[in-house]
Amino acid sequence: MSTETAGQAVKLGYTNVKVMLDGVPGWKKAGNYVVASDNFVKKGNIVLVDLRPTKEYEAGHIPRAYNVPIDKLSEAEDDFPTSKAAPIVLYGNGDDAKKAYKIVKGWGNKKGAIAGVDFAAWQKAGNPVETGATPEEIVWKRILGKNEISIAEFEKIAAGSDDKLILDVRTKDEAAEGKFANARHIPLDDLQEQMESLPKDKEIVVHCSTGARAEMASTELRNAGFASRFLVANVECDGPECEITE
Repeated sequence: MSTETAGQAVKLGYTNVKVMLDGVPGWKKAGNYVVASDNFVKKGNIVLVDLRPTKEYEAGHIPRAYNVPIDKLSEAEDDFPTSKAAPIVLYGNGDDAKKAYKIVKGWGNKKGAIAGVDFAAWQKAGNPVETGATPEEIVWKRILGKNEISIAEFEKIAAGSDDKLILDVRTKDEAAEGKFANARHIPLDDLQEQMESLPKDKEIVVHCSTGARAEMASTELRNAGFASRFLVANVECDGPECEITE
């Protein structure tokens, strides 16, 4: 949560409130893993991987899951989407999902996650189950979320636009290392205070270093009556030179 949200939690009576300014990217960078909700497993635009032995998979598995047994995962990188933006959600027996998470992270995938429940718990909860062989290949297509902007369109705006404003909501330290030449910088935690200084006659396109903070900022802007979209991508800047990757 942002520091502002943390303040609201304190006002509601919560006493043990802490803020992790680095967010999910920082959490993962520290070697921790994240857990996907059942709803994300059911409906998310993900690559779902069942790590159990083939016979167990064929006897019953979560719909949409691809079977890559844990002992074969290390050699299966080329079978996965080349885009590192593909969210890979893993489930299996015992600690297999945690082991697999480290393997996927080693490939450079920054959106890996572990399914919130194992298959037995999934089945016990009455969730849908399928049987049969795994699909022949892993298929994943990038789908823009609501109010999300593509990298290609963002890059055109970064090159120059009269009717759109790029808003950089990274921290001061991040922006000090470099930023887009025509971007306005307001850290996410300062956005509410400085929102009135932003133009309402331009669409505001928001970015951070990954997209998480950009989405939060864009939501705040739209709630305040601004037209806004956000970029989900890795942004690294060195002076005025910024690189955008999925």
